[in-house]
Amino acid sequence: MDSVEIEEVFSSLGPVGIKRMFSGKGIYHQGVIIALYLFDELMLKADVETAPAFSAAGARQWVYQREGKKPVAMPYWSVPENAYDDPDEMAKWVRLAFEAGLRVEAGKAKPARPRGSAKMRQKREGEG
Repeated sequence: MDSVEIEEVFSSLGPVGIKRMFSGKGIYHQGVIIALYLFDELMLKADVETAPAFSAAGARQWVYQREGKKPVAMPYWSVPENAYDDPDEMAKWVRLAFEAGLRVEAGKAKPARPRGSAKMRQKREGEG
């Protein structure tokens, strides 16, 4: 799948960025990774909320296996077969991938650090 074909698949979302990674391509929308193109297959991002829908639609989860290591289930799923023939169905799945990507990114946000030195924080806490 070349970049033009990938852009067409994700056209319902708007523009996507495509970067080389893992001997394939990472696909981003609004700075959020939403899919991978690996081993001649498009894999959409999923999370605990969307993985059951992918599974129910007959999609397969990508499992990464390094030689001598245990297999690791990755958060990417194949595109359900009927989505390739139906633009509305494809739009549904790429939207789910984007929403999963947003949730994953939100979970990575670091909590704000208290301002001031540790000595000043201790002083403020002792004054209460």
